[in-house]
Amino acid sequence: MNKSILNMGPDQSGSEMKGADARETGRCRFFRSGSLDSLRAGILQLGSKTLAAALLAGSLTGCSALTQPIDGVPADRLPSQYFAEPKNDLVPVDISLLTLEPPREYLIGAGDILGVYIEGVLPFNPPNAPPEPPPVNFPDAESTLPPSIGYPIAVQEDGSLALPLIEPLNVDGLTLDQVRDAIRDAYIDNDILRPEKARPIVTVIKERTVDVIVVREDGGSGQGLTTNNVGSQFVLGGSDRSARGGLVKLRAYQNDILHALVETGGLPGVNAKNQVKVLRATKQNKEAREEFLKQFRTQRDAAMLDPCACMPKLPEDPTILRIPLRLPPGESPNLNQEQITLQEGDIVYIESRETEIFYTGGLLPGGQFPLPRDYDLDVLGAMALAGQGAYGSANQGGRGIGGLGGSVATIPPGRLFILRNTDCKGQIAIEIDLAKAINDPRSRPLVQAGDTLILQYKPEEELLNFGLGTFFTYGIQQLLRNN
Repeated sequence: MNKSILNMGPDQSGSEMKGADARETGRCRFFRSGSLDSLRAGILQLGSKTLAAALLAGSLTGCSALTQPIDGVPADRLPSQYFAEPKNDLVPVDISLLTLEPPREYLIGAGDILGVYIEGVLPFNPPNAPPEPPPVNFPDAESTLPPSIGYPIAVQEDGSLALPLIEPLNVDGLTLDQVRDAIRDAYIDNDILRPEKARPIVTVIKERTVDVIVVREDGGSGQGLTTNNVGSQFVLGGSDRSARGGLVKLRAYQNDILHALVETGGLPGVNAKNQVKVLRATKQNKEAREEFLKQFRTQRDAAMLDPCACMPKLPEDPTILRIPLRLPPGESPNLNQEQITLQEGDIVYIESRETEIFYTGGLLPGGQFPLPRDYDLDVLGAMALAGQGAYGSANQGGRGIGGLGGSVATIPPGRLFILRNTDCKGQIAIEIDLAKAINDPRSRPLVQAGDTLILQYKPEEELLNFGLGTFFTYGIQQLLRNN
């Protein structure tokens, strides 16, 4: 035992013990205050990092569901007039309805070139001279006529045929046999040929043609609008819609719509609307079209005087024949022979469908995409076409959405809006719950031309993604650091 301690008196020993207790108590108090300060600093640091994480996560997700809400009408409550017309059930029309039925025998008309040979008259032979053989004419490579015999004589516009030594004969609407008999009778009646010598030969060297104009904006190719940026093909100069086609000569009894299309590349391609327009070149139709446009201009000018009135839409021109190429099953275009017959100067017009596109935005990759021409496209198909399928992870600039890194699992966006234009420059927002749309076809409306698709998170999805991103990025890191 230490002597100093043994030599201490009672008072001195007690005071020493009290000093030791005081020193020990101060040391413990010092340690406790240091731990509390460290813990308080850790909490403040975690709170500041959590706030920073919230701001960063909000900047990455955009928080559009919270800061930029869209007031939409649920798809199952949408009035029927705002739905797109389905076209999956449409079937192609019978193209035989677009062609004329030719007569059993060719009927002569103005513009035909006939081969005529009349022994002793055409050509003229002097007495006692041997007759000259008739010339043989071979048709063009594109003609379907057989080789012909005789001298070429054209049928005049009034349907008459001028021959030597007799008055012109009216041959309009006659067959070749009837023309041959008319020529024989005319030379016998005028005592020019004896009956036993009157043996004329009549053939067709060239058929009459009808000149029509075919204007095609489909380019005449089988390639459709396949890129996601249709504007690069049309709006931005990829195509100037200068069309293709020109003047087409159609032979008699083939001057119909089907032959005009076949001569210029076939039926309209997927770049064009599924219909054919025919504009008549007669003076009466031109005057009727001008009167129709005049009436529309009058209505438009009257509507412009009222600031609350809607501008009238240009109605369908009644003078233009529109032939649909796809109809519901059991329906027919109800065309007659007069409608499908093309006359001199008529215009066949194949119109482009460059405006049949929809747009995407929000969490979907931005762009404009073509609508299919012959089948329906619903919202799920439109999302897949834009490169963002349902339940797929939204991507924006290569970073994870709803979290702070692409490696953090996130909840996919579950709400889609369709911004659809209405009359009078209005708009309706259609809200689609993607979970319902996947399970119920009635909850996924069809996309129509001019629609804008906006993909967003629901508010609860925004909060869950924020929580997941913050926890996996900073929460675990802080826990590991404290340990």
